[in-house]
Amino acid sequence: MIDHKIDIERRYLYPSNLFVTDKPLLVTTVLGSCIAVCLMDKVNKVFGINHFMLPYWNGEGLASAKYGNIANEKLLAEMLRMGASRKQLEAKVFGGANQANFTMNIGARNTEMAMKFLNDEQIPVVAESTQGHLGRKVIFDTSNGVVKMKLIRPRLQKAE
Repeated sequence: MIDHKIDIERRYLYPSNLFVTDKPLLVTTVLGSCIAVCLMDKVNKVFGINHFMLPYWNGEGLASAKYGNIANEKLLAEMLRMGASRKQLEAKVFGGANQANFTMNIGARNTEMAMKFLNDEQIPVVAESTQGHLGRKVIFDTSNGVVKMKLIRPRLQKAE
């Protein structure tokens, strides 16, 4: 069997960014407490992903995609601008780990924010891997909406 994905263009999505396309690409990102929301309209072939670090913008500084409420609104608006139909949208959500046992529970708060946004927008979540204590590597295939996710285990420190 020939793997046709070998020649597909690849992109890396950095934190505080989002990406929307109607072209076949493999978009990769790595998550700890951050969240990636993948939106897809398979009928109109519009796919998008964001990578946000904190749940809500507090009104100070730049209203950037670093914040979930801004990132999700921008992602949805860009999906609709590119021709996605709100009725056809589905979501997949990844990340939100509590890797260092922070008392601020950023991962849980990020997850809660993403799920609330999607619920409020009536966008069904068809796949989810959130919270826990491990990071995740996510590869989003915009040719079909398939997301491959791998848990990232911490490396053991060598004894001196």
